[in-house]
Amino acid sequence: MLGKPVIKGTRITVALILKKLSEGATQQQLLTAYPGLSATAINAVLAYASDVISNETIIAVA
Repeated sequence: MLGKPVIKGTRITVALILKKLSEGATQQQLLTAYPGLSATAINAVLAYASDVISNETIIAVA
């Protein structure tokens, strides 16, 4: 996965789950499509994304 964050114990990237959710996939659809995935893991993906965005620093370049 070349340094991209993945769900523990899988090769499923955080980016893939976020992309699928943004395209309208439901949690149940993801659980069916990816048997190694759990509801807890999907919630962890969302928490991770929230944390990354919350701690983002914006540097103004003039």
